[in-house]
This record gives sequence, C-alpha cells and structure tokens, in this order.
Amino acid sequence: MRIWAQVGKQTMGAPATVGHVCAAAMAGVNVDGAGVTIMAGSTARDVLHASDRVAADLEEWQLTYGQGPCVDAFTRGGPVIAPDLRSSESLSRWPVFSPAALDSGARAVFALPLQIGAIRLGVLDLYRARPGAMSSYELADALAFADATAMMVIDDAAGLQPDTSELAWQRDDPTAHQVQVHQATGMIIAQLGASAEIAFARLRAYAYAHDRRLGDVARDVVERRLRFEPDSLRESMEQDEV
Repeated sequence: MRIWAQVGKQTMGAPATVGHVCAAAMAGVNVDGAGVTIMAGSTARDVLHASDRVAADLEEWQLTYGQGPCVDAFTRGGPVIAPDLRSSESLSRWPVFSPAALDSGARAVFALPLQIGAIRLGVLDLYRARPGAMSSYELADALAFADATAMMVIDDAAGLQPDTSELAWQRDDPTAHQVQVHQATGMIIAQLGASAEIAFARLRAYAYAHDRRLGDVARDVVERRLRFEPDSLRESMEQDEV
C-alpha cells in the first residue's frame, strides 16, 4: 500500500503508467534514474521506459554488448547489485559495459527482474551517479517497485495502460532507434539467409567491433550504407548504388 501510494503521488490523478512507477522508485529509493527493458530472449528486447538520457544509454549499452546487470538479472531471475562500476569486480564481470556506463554518467546500477510467478518479463534498472550500495530497506522497496512495474507491464500488454510517451522527457523518443534495430535485423536476415538470432548477433558484433551504438549501426543498414555479406567472416562497409 505504501509503494502504490508513492506511485499515486506521481500520477497527480492521471492513470498510473510504467513511467510513474519509475518516478516513484527514483524518489523512494534515492536513485538518479530508472529504465525498464522488456525481454523475451536474446533478440527480442525493447526499452519500455527510460527516465533520462543516462538511463537510455545504460539500456542501449547492455543490448549492444550483451552484458551488464540487466542481462544477468533476467538470466538468473534475481536482483543484481553493482554499487560501484569502477570496482575491479564490476570491471571484470562486465569488461565492456562498465566503462561505457561510467562514461555515460552512471556509477552504481541496481537491476531487478520483473516477474509474475515463474514468468520473467524483463528488468527494472535503477542507477546512481555516485557509488554506494542500497540499504536493506531501500532494496526491499526497490523489489516492491519492480513488482509494481511488472503489473504495469502486464496491463500495458493488455492495452489497459496509457502510452508512456506522453511523459515529458519521453516526447524526445530516446528509444526510437529500436524500430530501426528491428528493421535492420530483418534486412540482415534477407541478406544472409540466416535466422533472426544470427542476424541480430552479426549486427551487435559489428557495433561492438567498431565501438558504435547499436542504433547507429542499424540506421546505416536501413539507409543502405552498410550491407552484410553471407560469404564473409566479417562485415564490411560499402556504398549501395541503389
């Protein structure tokens, strides 16, 4: 009841959304930002909400590199706490994600799986711009906010929840690149004659190898500046004559 009361304060009388739950979590457990990613395997991932640009970056880095607290939390089904991304433990555990997250402005990340019974829906990521672990009370509340987020996700899937794009910061559409990632994956499937998993893996490998954002590489594919060849062990950039 206390958690939902905090969510209610954020709505100001409007119907509750995932964005409102994230805003309540930020205030309730003393974090600087929040992101929600829906996951259904290695290729089906969508960022449902990001409170700010740093949160959006964290979700994108984890999608691009295939590593990070969000990935581990979804795989293991339990919270993954990274109180200091500069620690040797974090750097060895996520050698690519941790430096990218630090560059984006995050210092601590707390990933909480979204679960309904045995069904995993995705992950609620919370970040701080300073290092430090959550207290036991903050962690308990964070888990309760994750449960509330999972309920909002279910309502959203059923068409019962308003579009979170109406939240002020979300009007900038920070996750618009996801549509291009899906489009690019489809084009690579046609170019390689491969499965969606292989096509997405090639796209992500290219972004990783060239130290680029996944969305930027996807845009090059969609706009025909980048083509993947089935007879090559590595991707190559080439200009399309069409």
